[in-house]
Amino acid sequence: MRKYLQIMALAGAMLTLSGCGKLKDSSLANNATTTSTAKKKSYQTTNTGKNGYTVLMKNGRYVISPIAGLTATNNDNSVDTRELERGLIQISKNQFSPNQYVFQEGQYLDTSTVTDWLTRKSKSNPKGLNPADNGKTGPDTRNPIYLEEIVEQDYLTGSGSKYQLGGMSLGLAMNSVDYYQKKRNGAEFKTEISRAEQKAQGEKIANEIIARLRKKKVLKNILITIGLFSKTEKDSLVGGTYFAYGTAAANSSKITKWKSVSEKIQVLPTTGNEKAINSDDASHFNDFKAAIQNYFPNISGVTATLRYDNDKLAQENISITTQFYGYEQIQSFTRLVLSSAKKYLPNNVPIEIKIGSVNDVQALIAKETGDSDYQVHVYGGE
Repeated sequence: MRKYLQIMALAGAMLTLSGCGKLKDSSLANNATTTSTAKKKSYQTTNTGKNGYTVLMKNGRYVISPIAGLTATNNDNSVDTRELERGLIQISKNQFSPNQYVFQEGQYLDTSTVTDWLTRKSKSNPKGLNPADNGKTGPDTRNPIYLEEIVEQDYLTGSGSKYQLGGMSLGLAMNSVDYYQKKRNGAEFKTEISRAEQKAQGEKIANEIIARLRKKKVLKNILITIGLFSKTEKDSLVGGTYFAYGTAAANSSKITKWKSVSEKIQVLPTTGNEKAINSDDASHFNDFKAAIQNYFPNISGVTATLRYDNDKLAQENISITTQFYGYEQIQSFTRLVLSSAKKYLPNNVPIEIKIGSVNDVQALIAKETGDSDYQVHVYGGE
């Protein structure tokens, strides 16, 4: 297995958390913090806004997980990354209330351990959680790579200079498609993995991980929540979704009850014979798109990514690509987009609208809770 380790930028990590709160509260630089200093450590906390977690920092720095970006193969789809993290935060709220717990990226799994876990099981690596290579190359006869990535999130309790681990959440990214080559630098083939197989393998792997974690003294008596995430094909325009989660009670080495997660993601406008998940949402988007395209002809494309929880719209992200760069053009167009968003788009869900050229973002319009007002920022503007 090759190791693919990408260091996530602080801004990207905080964007995931700020999706739970108000845009204006998501900046570490501008948000008030509380600080406490002990003999050798200094903790700061920053609030990411309404319904979001307070984030624990050390010595003024956001703490990044050492396993962030580590994957089993190079078959990664970058659009999965944010959904893998965002979805796990939402699942964690069912067990770890933001009013009682403080968030920190995972610090208990290290690179070496997770590298071994993501590798196939073999004589040289008995800790591998992916099945041993059976020597077969047929798409339906070979043993695929099921587990692609692990995300750890820690939830702490305490205050001042004393914080202790109160719980842990893990996201297991399970491949829906495993890409492979029969010979080095040869043609690419793929093994499709059904949801039933993802679930069966995911539950098995989850319980094995819990049993291993319990061997660490600090992890013996905490709640451990694990979510199972289905990765999309690598050329998919949308991110994957969680389909199940469960929690192991303190001292327990397995999850005895799994709960289903009903998440769907769709890109509008639809293509081919694909039908809209909700015709009203599609109609509202089409009206919005028509309004801004009629006003400004130099628009390359308008697309929306909609996320549904239990068949209810939970988030709408819109991307508008322009072909103009003039200051007043961008200012005028941003005002039009804001007016059209208020008129045509749903007012009870978080919405994010990015306006940009091929190379950069020119403006951002967002409301990050269903009941908040839109906030607007034009880059390089007033």
